[in-house]
Amino acid sequence: MSDALFDLGAQPTTRTIALQVRERGLDALDQAQLRADAARYQEVTCRSALNPVKGMPFKWTLNPYRGCTHACHYCFARRYHTQFELGSDDEFSSVIFVKTNFADVLRRELDRPSWTRDVAALGTATDPYQPIEGHYKLTRRTIEALLAARNPVGIVTKGPMIVRDADLLADLSRVADCTVCVSVPTVDEDAWRALEPGTAHPLQRLRAVRKLREAGVNAGVLMAPVVPGFTTRKSQLDATIKAVRDHDAAFLGANVMYLKGGTKDHFMRFLRDEFPDMVDGYVRLYPGAYATPDYVKAVKGLIAVLQEKYDVNRRGRNENVDDNSDDQPPSPLQAQSSFEW
Repeated sequence: MSDALFDLGAQPTTRTIALQVRERGLDALDQAQLRADAARYQEVTCRSALNPVKGMPFKWTLNPYRGCTHACHYCFARRYHTQFELGSDDEFSSVIFVKTNFADVLRRELDRPSWTRDVAALGTATDPYQPIEGHYKLTRRTIEALLAARNPVGIVTKGPMIVRDADLLADLSRVADCTVCVSVPTVDEDAWRALEPGTAHPLQRLRAVRKLREAGVNAGVLMAPVVPGFTTRKSQLDATIKAVRDHDAAFLGANVMYLKGGTKDHFMRFLRDEFPDMVDGYVRLYPGAYATPDYVKAVKGLIAVLQEKYDVNRRGRNENVDDNSDDQPPSPLQAQSSFEW
């Protein structure tokens, strides 16, 4: 394929980029801008903004960026970077695709007579408020489009920058369902530094929740993922849930980490390099994509107890406990004892 493609003046599509990278490797990204954070930003155009999904609580996703400089080692979206012929390790956090026409395409799609104003999930495959959003403002323009169409949205982010858009989110909340989930897996600083090297401090994220609540936005916390051995000590969970309560979160959801595909490959490499003593435990705990059921039940049982202690509402009745079970949750220490986590 000729290099002339990049001399035409028009931005390439994500599909074109994938084909170029397959043929030439990262050298194909010769238009990518290298910024002060050492990441390369490749501007692309998209043919659609609304992405249909199955098997989720929502039918549509919105992702104006792909790749994420937050560089969370557990991020499930790492495996999606392979769609662009890129790796799930450093390339996920150092090669970012910017869909410059995203908001314009979304407005056209929302204006279609066939569109039924389904809930759209913003920030499922990348964080819409990673630092580069301060430059491009694609997420703000996306919310403006949703507001104009009175379309409901659910947002997931680790970026305190979301408070910049509190005005739009408050306006949208008055005409459609609008929920913001700020991801704060833990307030433990050692775990945060190890697992989320490119993110804002957890307390900064919680302050963003408080500001959104003050603006009238339905904002809560996802304590997700709960990472075995890193964030699962009772003292860590207690401190995190207490902090969530202290910052007036509207709700709290929590899930134990799952590992699949490129994400699992990356996370296990991360353990081998940085925490080799944990590798054998993870091999036993994760025979597949999910931790063993007894372990998950124990951790969720402890979280449920702490939510009751601090009177923090759950996102849903079945979020943390199995209501179909007649058994009381086993002691978390009992389930974790074989791994000392």
